[in-house]
Amino acid sequence: MGNLLGCVKVHQMEVAVKENFGEYKKVLAPGCHCVPWCFGSRIVGHVNLRVQELDLRCKTKTKDNVFLTVDASIQYRAVRENAGDAFYKLSNTRGQIQAYVFDAIRSIVPKLTLNDVFEQKDDIANEVDEQLERALADYGYEIVKTLIVDVEPDDKIKFEINDAARLRLVATEKAEAEKMLLIKIAEAEAESKYRSGLGIAWKRQAVFDGLANTIQRFSDSVPGISPKDVMEMVLATEYLDTLKEIRAHTESSAEVMPHGLGAVRDAVTQIRQGGLFQGSSA
Repeated sequence: MGNLLGCVKVHQMEVAVKENFGEYKKVLAPGCHCVPWCFGSRIVGHVNLRVQELDLRCKTKTKDNVFLTVDASIQYRAVRENAGDAFYKLSNTRGQIQAYVFDAIRSIVPKLTLNDVFEQKDDIANEVDEQLERALADYGYEIVKTLIVDVEPDDKIKFEINDAARLRLVATEKAEAEKMLLIKIAEAEAESKYRSGLGIAWKRQAVFDGLANTIQRFSDSVPGISPKDVMEMVLATEYLDTLKEIRAHTESSAEVMPHGLGAVRDAVTQIRQGGLFQGSSA
């Protein structure tokens, strides 16, 4: 009945485009309107004023030759004051927006490396937003928000990235293990040298104690012999033992070295003059 009387209803958050004998007349706001069809007036379409969302996947390449897919989400709406342009100028709004988004992303991402793309997603979204705003202003649409939802490298690159991460982890763990091994080896070597030093010190102390007891007992048992004389005799004995050891462990068949009682006396004299018995002589 309303159509027969020329009454039309326009819903909230949309506008109706009115023509008169095929010529654009005006945009009708939400509410009830009289459109006398008998005088050539009619509603040719509606324009949705709600915020709409368009999800896109754009394949492109970075500056360091990494192929990736950028997932973008575009939120847009028609401007009420320019609803006529939105209705007449674009026949495929979503397709046109997609073309502009692809062009913007493919002009921005190739200037950045893969790491920069991940770090500057917000900057990329803002630049795409600005380019879209300028491009769609003449078509009666405005961009509410542009989001770069995800950046997904090529499967081969993702495998290489994961492999590199695993290699870094393995290298780190290996370095830590080698570090701990070197520390343990150094600690063991230090402990070994410490205990070896203690053993040598104990051995020398035992030798000195034994010599001191021997010299004291010999001096007490043989009248007229001083501890100094006993010490020289012990040195002479050690000298002869040393010659015996050298001969037993050498591989040569002949040795030339001083020998005899004079040689023993000279060795004792050199030891005394070297300072070993300087305190006793004094």
